[in-house]
Amino acid sequence: MIGMIIVSACLAGVECRYNGSSYSVPQIVEMVIQGKAIPICPEILAGLPTPRPPVEQFEGKIISLNGDDQTAPYRAGAKMGLEIAVVSGCQKAILKSKSPTCGAGWIYDGTFSGNLISGDGIFAKMLKDKGIEVCTEEIYCKG
Repeated sequence: MIGMIIVSACLAGVECRYNGSSYSVPQIVEMVIQGKAIPICPEILAGLPTPRPPVEQFEGKIISLNGDDQTAPYRAGAKMGLEIAVVSGCQKAILKSKSPTCGAGWIYDGTFSGNLISGDGIFAKMLKDKGIEVCTEEIYCKG
């Protein structure tokens, strides 16, 4: 399965975002249909409901809009997603930009004010730490 790509499930048309929507990207949907990509949603892997309260990263934790620390389930889902990527031989991932889980390069700052800061979502960071190339739907991976 060398050459497989991990993609955020919401980019593949799965309605799994915090608000119950998807963020379909036709090229990514086609990659999944053709069997070239594996759609993953770490939040769904963690058993979190859809819809669910929005969360952002703040001081290394995943905090919901109402102030609850959601770090443990989000980290657990990200670890499951990483295991799938590793056993599938994935070397690249295209993830949802700005997400506290999947964002790569830029994430929301934890104030729920729409401000972005430099950083990675917890799933994106785990993939990068394992040597998997990560980009977002805004900037596809090279090659």
